[in-house]
This record gives sequence, structure tokens and C-alpha cells, in this order.
Amino acid sequence: MTETSTNTPAGATGERAPWPAGRYGKRRERRAMPRAAVLALAAVTAVAMSAVGWQLFRAYGDGDYSASVTRFTDLSDDQVVITILVRMPADGTATCSLRARDAAGVEVGFEEITVSPGPDPARTQVTHRLVTSGRPVTGEVKGCRPA
Repeated sequence: MTETSTNTPAGATGERAPWPAGRYGKRRERRAMPRAAVLALAAVTAVAMSAVGWQLFRAYGDGDYSASVTRFTDLSDDQVVITILVRMPADGTATCSLRARDAAGVEVGFEEITVSPGPDPARTQVTHRLVTSGRPVTGEVKGCRPA
């Protein structure tokens, strides 16, 4: 059996063992990131998150405007008639996105329409003929937002 020995002297707990001189190059000390770089990175992150938040609010945010399809009829090779129920404030006007999809799920028609409030703005019913590029199997409302 052979004995192995260490060339490192025993020292205080937590003390580093000495490196052989010139063997591993010069050790670098950790430097903290400059304060200006941290502030610039924080500012860029805040602006980016604000932009993402604004886009999400535009897409989903305003709960005063909503729509649902009550029926779709007159399916042919080049059209579908969609009836939607729109909920909006009494003094508001909505822009609603309508689309039609074929049997494969591909969008074959898209249009944005402007809806003015009816006698009961909470239940404004609108019927619209959507022209398509192929035979649709469904008509949908993607959503409504303030006009």
C-alpha cells in the first residue's frame, strides 16, 4: 500500500490552500457591476415591461366591451352572416373583429366593424355579412375594443 501526501500545509479553517506560483496565472478579483450599468439595465427593463403591459391591456384590458356570437348563418363558398351581441357603455362605440374559418381551421375571412350602441347598449345586437376566400364552417368574433 502506498501513502499519499499533500503539499498543502494545514491552516486555519476556511483558509485557501496556496496555489503553485506561476502555474495557473493570475487570479482575478470579482468586480461589482458599475452602478450606472445597473440603473440603465433597470430602466430598459421597466420600459420593456411597460410596453408589454400596454399591449396586453389593449388586447384584453377594457372589460366594458365584450361580444359573443349568437348565431352564424348563410354559409356559402364566399360568405357567412354573423350575428353578435355586443356589450358596451352607453356613450361608447366599439370596434369588433370578426373572422371566419374553414374546416381545417384556417382563417378565410376577417373584417373589423364599428358598432354604435343601440337602445340598450348592454345588449346591442348586430348582424354582418362577412366575405370569405373559401368555404367557412364557422363565424367568430375575436373581440371588441373602444373605437
